[in-house]
Amino acid sequence: MMSNTAQSLAPIPAHSPPRPPERHADAPRGRIGRYIAAHKDGPIFFILPAIALLATFIIYPIISTLILSVTDGSGAFVGAANYVNIIESDRTARATVNTIYFVASSIILQLVLGTAAGIVLNERFRGQALVRALTLIPWVIPGIVGAMTWAWMFHTDYGVINYILMSNGIVDEPVRWLTNPSIVLPALTAVNVWKMFPFVAIMVLAGLQSIPLSLYEAAKVDGATFRDEVLYITLPQLRPILASITLLLIIAGVNSITIIYAMTKGGPADRSLITSIQIFVEAFQYFNFNQASALSVMFFIVSTVFIVAHIWFDGRRKDR
Repeated sequence: MMSNTAQSLAPIPAHSPPRPPERHADAPRGRIGRYIAAHKDGPIFFILPAIALLATFIIYPIISTLILSVTDGSGAFVGAANYVNIIESDRTARATVNTIYFVASSIILQLVLGTAAGIVLNERFRGQALVRALTLIPWVIPGIVGAMTWAWMFHTDYGVINYILMSNGIVDEPVRWLTNPSIVLPALTAVNVWKMFPFVAIMVLAGLQSIPLSLYEAAKVDGATFRDEVLYITLPQLRPILASITLLLIIAGVNSITIIYAMTKGGPADRSLITSIQIFVEAFQYFNFNQASALSVMFFIVSTVFIVAHIWFDGRRKDR
């Protein structure tokens, strides 16, 4: 009796519930799914955010511009009609000539002045650090600030430039710097040179730091003058840097809309109109987005050809 009672009061052994069968993840289907599964820890997933931004802000706008350039306002396909119309426009011819003049003359003067300034800043003299800092001011200040400052300085009646010229008897009457069709583009070119030559000077100064001093010491032993050092040592050693600077100046020049638009908006009579401003005016003043897109595509192609050609010739020069 006691044994039966003890057995009845004995704890019932706990039995763990049966485990559910393990569920295995389904194998990825499709080529893309298998690729993601195989490379989920690969480096490509670290650059996916950059690829997404590139596709959103560069690739998509380019494709949209291409579509707009071959359609009309209602979205109907018109082929090359927009390209023909914009090419036959007199404004396009004027803007093209102005762009070539503005970019070419700016680059030549920027390279000459910037290289000379960089060579001078590389010499040791009292107040060298202060002069270097002051040289950077035109390049550091915002473009719109510099443009508006120069617009007031070029003002026909109240500008300080005309005041200085007339006070010293150089001119008899105020010069219409920004309203005279014959001198407005040279005046704007001067402002652009003032804005960008410090960039060239700093790049040249950085390049001068890498030239071995032994070359200059050997030249001095041979009796070379400062002019000989510049012509036969400095400039040849700076050639790769100057080539890279030229490429950057081309890119900056063809896209320099701030100075001209802030000071003249392409006037007077389109004498300071360049291609980038024409695209802006066609799109956002005349709301002719289709022809503006066509001009943008042509402008992009021409700019790309020049840049690729520059890189190709520079690569061949390095191979030699």
